[in-house]
Amino acid sequence: MGPFDLVYLLVVGLLGGIITSLVGGASVVTFPALVAFGLAPVDAAIVSLVALTPANLGSAWWDRSQLPPFSPVMWWLFAVCIFGSVLGAWLLLVTPEMVFSALVPLLLGAATLLFAYAGQIASSIERNATSAAAAERTRWIATIAAMVPVSIYGGYFGAGAGVMLLAILMVIARGDYRAANAMKNFVAGLNCMMATAVYVVQDRVEWRPVALITAGAMVGAVIGVRLVRIAPREMMRRVVIGLGAALSAVFAWKYWL
Repeated sequence: MGPFDLVYLLVVGLLGGIITSLVGGASVVTFPALVAFGLAPVDAAIVSLVALTPANLGSAWWDRSQLPPFSPVMWWLFAVCIFGSVLGAWLLLVTPEMVFSALVPLLLGAATLLFAYAGQIASSIERNATSAAAAERTRWIATIAAMVPVSIYGGYFGAGAGVMLLAILMVIARGDYRAANAMKNFVAGLNCMMATAVYVVQDRVEWRPVALITAGAMVGAVIGVRLVRIAPREMMRRVVIGLGAALSAVFAWKYWL
């Protein structure tokens, strides 16, 4: 591995870390960059997921003041995330990539719409519920149900999964972007950590590119957390919606046409 390769992977990681902290979906950058670097698609997906795990967890830690209390319902959310990520990682190792990737544009498109109208959805639940407790229960049930396919996808391939997670968690956060983003980083980190364990046990990780991308991503995550603290929330909301729409179009072109 020459000097150019070292710099290339560090820069890819830096960009991935910034995107991870701000909106998620860093695999959209890191995955094609790793394929261009010469890795096979499945190996590139594994390296991308493993390398970005510390950045996700680090971003959640650095912005931990925005995380909600770890209530019993939160533990259900974590359990669903763990189950889905392990199942997704196993699917990546035993099934053709194209089978699941064909669903990516639909998932991203639905997630973008969910994100765009998260505040209205939360308000509608509260208006129609018989009590505040019933509204809270409805939000959590909907979130946990939606988390199942997204966690599976996150462990399987994960490109754009951060946008999907952010969209789902915006409902719980009642449209509060920063709170949803902090939860997204933690859940995404947990998702990636469990999938990483599967790949390590199966000896499918290319450790040299992982180390370099991780180093760059950790620096990028710090930069991204600082940016998310000062960036106007409505501007970030519009950026996420635009990114989600663009990703939906890109993946529809890639997998459907």
